[in-house]
Amino acid sequence: MPKSITIRNVSDETSRELASRAAAAGQSLQEYLRGQLDEIAGKPTVRDWVRRVRARVEESDSTLSSEDIVKYLREARR
Repeated sequence: MPKSITIRNVSDETSRELASRAAAAGQSLQEYLRGQLDEIAGKPTVRDWVRRVRARVEESDSTLSSEDIVKYLREARR
């Protein structure tokens, strides 16, 4: 069931900027903020992302150094 959230003490500058962004997106401020919150909630935290990366490295038994990875990426981009 949807929940309501109230945010207090938002500065005038922040409020104006968010309203401007909502208008530019053709949305109400509520629609715009709901979309932004959904996007934030859909992304893993940095801590979770790092855990996932470390788990993949351990599972793959990778022996590449970060320097080698950067080197291979630069070569692939050329």
